[in-house]
Amino acid sequence: MKTFNDIAIKTPQVFLPRPGTDLTKWAVIACDQFTSQPEYWQKADEFVGEAPSTLNLVLPEVFLEKPDVAERIQHIHSSMNAYLDNGILQPHEGMVYVERSVGGKRRKGLVLCLDLECYDYTKGSTSLIRATEGTIVERLPPRMKIRQGAALELPHILVLIDDPECTVIESLETAKPNLEKLYDFELMLGSGHLSGYAVDAKMEGRVVEALRRLASPEVFSAKYGVGKDKPVLLFAMGDGNHSLATAKAVWEKMKPQVGLDHPARYALVEIENVHDMGLEFEPIHRVLFGLKKDIYPAMQEHFGSNISLTQVADAQAMIERVDHAKGSKQIIGIVRGGEKAPCGVVEIANSSSNLPVGTLQVFLDVFVKEGGADKIDYVHGEEVVRKFGAKAGNAGFYVPGMDKSDLFKTVILDGALPRKTFSMGEAKEKRFYMEARKII
Repeated sequence: MKTFNDIAIKTPQVFLPRPGTDLTKWAVIACDQFTSQPEYWQKADEFVGEAPSTLNLVLPEVFLEKPDVAERIQHIHSSMNAYLDNGILQPHEGMVYVERSVGGKRRKGLVLCLDLECYDYTKGSTSLIRATEGTIVERLPPRMKIRQGAALELPHILVLIDDPECTVIESLETAKPNLEKLYDFELMLGSGHLSGYAVDAKMEGRVVEALRRLASPEVFSAKYGVGKDKPVLLFAMGDGNHSLATAKAVWEKMKPQVGLDHPARYALVEIENVHDMGLEFEPIHRVLFGLKKDIYPAMQEHFGSNISLTQVADAQAMIERVDHAKGSKQIIGIVRGGEKAPCGVVEIANSSSNLPVGTLQVFLDVFVKEGGADKIDYVHGEEVVRKFGAKAGNAGFYVPGMDKSDLFKTVILDGALPRKTFSMGEAKEKRFYMEARKII
């Protein structure tokens, strides 16, 4: 397994299910999806049955606060060992080129290892690998319990590169007819199709050289209009920010005991080009559950004279207002729970953040902390925010999206975005667990 320290990557040894495994039952969606829809995970469990599956190797976050979480983690660890001991998982050396098709879109990616020594998720980081949103360190300990003592890691992490000339991943698409196919199957519960190909030594060399060019200070400074002394950002987090942060936190805890030459120094991820035509940025909406205070007076108190509220006829009218907003004021849609589920649009002047979602998040953090609601959840898709926001005792917030082409320059110049600013596709489009890697 080759290491390329200058660009913080390593060629992985991945573990894939042995031939004959039902891959549709094997692969399951990222654990941080459908956190307010336990029925999805029930359907997945019923579909998998007793078959070998990554469902036994991950902890869906819908169960993260359940009383049996310790038993679930123990089951995960024992299942990992059993799958290795019984030959259900078999090793494969090298990077994997992947294609994911869903909803009429196809996006391309490359599975490899990133060096956690070159990643820093703290605010103001200038590392080669960076978070794109604020990391909530309080969210890490429960996730660290899963990774600590685990024989394997299974990534749902998607990391972005800014490659407008399409020199890295797209070169593998061209070479696909000459690559060995590793898997090719339909994903469960209507999430599309997944295929993977072994990257040979020749193509690996091309990938490495293309990444080195992107990491060149001269190329970097010309692309973003910054000085050559500005630290290079090569890899920016797309999905799975807290999963990579968990891997980093566990590594920092282990490092004094194991030294730098250890598998846990690296994390298995999939990298994708932000310019991939099949990759879309979707907004992440908010839902408050168990309201204890009326949301409108609380917003008026928080924003003062900078806020105005307009009632609209229905949710569709609200969505259209937000999606087509113009002008200097920030616009956010609201669905209030109750019998009639009234909808409205708030306009905020003199905002505290460059993005409406950031302005809203500051208010929501205070509102929940002061007991205004039982909890907040982050959801994908207008239907979900409408459905949950309309329930009695809830409130849904519909926020506009951001242009994906702005991501890298914004992070370089302004630092991390507000958390949960964007999503790479909707829930069913998220990465499925397929490859595993030993971390012990």
